[in-house]
Amino acid sequence: MELPNRFDFRGHKIAWGTTGQGSPLVLVHGTPFSSQVWRKIAPLLATRWKVYYFDLLGYGLSDKPDADVSLGVQNQLLVDMLRFWELERPDVLCHDFGGSTVLRAHFLNGVQYRSVTIFDAVALAPWGSPFVAHVRHYEEAFRGLPAYAHKALLREYLQTSAHKKLSEEALDLYMKPWLTEEGQAGFYRQIAQMDQKFTDEVEPQYQALNCPTQVLWGEEDNWIPFERGKVLSNLIADGRLTAIPNAGHLVQEDAPEAIVAAMLNPSWDR
Repeated sequence: MELPNRFDFRGHKIAWGTTGQGSPLVLVHGTPFSSQVWRKIAPLLATRWKVYYFDLLGYGLSDKPDADVSLGVQNQLLVDMLRFWELERPDVLCHDFGGSTVLRAHFLNGVQYRSVTIFDAVALAPWGSPFVAHVRHYEEAFRGLPAYAHKALLREYLQTSAHKKLSEEALDLYMKPWLTEEGQAGFYRQIAQMDQKFTDEVEPQYQALNCPTQVLWGEEDNWIPFERGKVLSNLIADGRLTAIPNAGHLVQEDAPEAIVAAMLNPSWDR
């Protein structure tokens, strides 16, 4: 995935790219990933849509400032990106923190979508693993880990997101932004800033979206259990939930074809 463009957001550079022709489709990734999660998916969707993708603030090729990179700012980033792209009601495909970002932009900022496909999203309390809780308490210690120890920990952490063994190509792509000195600090910073308050403030507003909406969920998601997907689908998608077998949290690696199939043949059309 090429991200040749830069957008200024509060003095920080946001990397973004686009591909294809047609009506607009915006892809929003989650943590601790980047827009590279869409590399197997975007080219296939580009046959029907003009696909827009970007790296959230603090992730991928976007700046990793010693500043707020939490969910509390990502929805405003999405608002500003849509305004910059001059998109009023795009289709949206979102995952993990991207899901909460899309929902926060809708319920808190009034952003409207043509359709929403959301999967394995951070959207409902409680969330946050024991690892996340530990890093939040000891961020400085983790920032100072020797590079080899950080690399080993990062590798193992990323693998827990997938049900199947991640390829070396995938691991290299997802690890690379976090392996520099700036990247290592940024990795633990974004974890330290994970706070359930950002979903708590919007969760009471959840209701069926005013556009076609579907929820997908990996049946083997060890980060956010499948049962959470059932609850979310009942709240925002009139119960439209597609279970993805043999897939964990990182469905883009375990079953990218299931995401493409759901986009090309959405549940609201069946």
